[in-house]
Amino acid sequence: MSVELKIPVIGESVTEVTLSSWLKKDGEYVAEGEAVCEIESDKASMELPAPSAGVLKILAEAGAELKIGAKIGELDTSAAKPASAPAATKLEAPKAAAAPAAAVATTSSKEVNVPSPAARKILDEKGVDATAVSGSGKDGRITKEDAMNANAKPAAAPITAKASPPMVPGARTARPEKMTRLRKTIASKLVEAKNTTAMLTTFNEVDMYELMNLRKKYKEAFTKKHGVGLGFMSLFTKAVTVALKDWPAVNAQINGDEIIYHDYADIGIAVSTPKGLVVPVVRNAESMSLAQIEKEILALATKARDGKITIEEMQGGTFSITNGGVFGSMLSTPILNLPQSAILGMHNIIERPVAINGQVVIRPMMYLALSYDHRIIDGRESVSFLKQVKELLEDPSRLLLDV
Repeated sequence: MSVELKIPVIGESVTEVTLSSWLKKDGEYVAEGEAVCEIESDKASMELPAPSAGVLKILAEAGAELKIGAKIGELDTSAAKPASAPAATKLEAPKAAAAPAAAVATTSSKEVNVPSPAARKILDEKGVDATAVSGSGKDGRITKEDAMNANAKPAAAPITAKASPPMVPGARTARPEKMTRLRKTIASKLVEAKNTTAMLTTFNEVDMYELMNLRKKYKEAFTKKHGVGLGFMSLFTKAVTVALKDWPAVNAQINGDEIIYHDYADIGIAVSTPKGLVVPVVRNAESMSLAQIEKEILALATKARDGKITIEEMQGGTFSITNGGVFGSMLSTPILNLPQSAILGMHNIIERPVAINGQVVIRPMMYLALSYDHRIIDGRESVSFLKQVKELLEDPSRLLLDV
């Protein structure tokens, strides 16, 4: 008896996916629930588990673009689970005349560990050869934790391998690389936002002195009590949700010839991942404490970077925040995350001289940028919203008092 492997329904808007890679080989026995392949939609990656135990028959090649419901393989459930390898096949087995070399080679190839997709990304970033890492997962699979603990070591040059030619100064080399489905979707959405909205950006700056002092004073107690660090993102998110109550157009969306106003704040937090930018959503952020916001952001960001984020966790936001400051950006004009009508850009904190009460002092300053759809948000609303966010951050006690 065989069980079909098909591309599952991922979300209402997803009709096609890419079969990124097979995690199991053709003819290999797979246990029920074991990941057999990785598929990538236009918003996230996910592993496909085996619905039953059996021997895998691969019917679709890695890299293929497939419709939802497409058949990609079969599992022969009538095949018996292979017995453990006999002692004679192990490295310490007695040598025979001609067979040992083949036996050793076969055993060694089976002992080469396969990293999970998340582990593979980490190893690639570190420059670590997967064959040099011992896997602690099922069947010796390299887990994310194994990859994080692995140390990059210069690989020994094979004796018979041909050395790569040295880079020639002035050489003009180029290599084509197919765009991932996620990258193509990001490109399409950004172009759509530029072409279909009357996007405009307004700027302000915020003195981070009081906020940084507050964070410095309470961060240890905060972490001890809540088990999560106190970052700037939760404070900015809270300030945004307060300001959105007073300026509802910034939290609204255009739907045909109607404007949809939201009396809740689902805040999208832009997260950079190895495959591109994704925006998971913190739902009902207006009713959450700083600790709850921090925990939710951490959980969503971790899932996004591990490729485990779901479509549902990235849909339905009403406003977004992006922090280019973590990469050193001083100023930028963020692009709208459709169908939202506004996005706030945070930037690098730089100490510079400013005039306060007639005196020039050095303060940690950050530029803020609010990009918005001028079709629905007027200048008065955008500027006033950004000014209120600035004032809340410069006097963070107002966030606690709701004034």
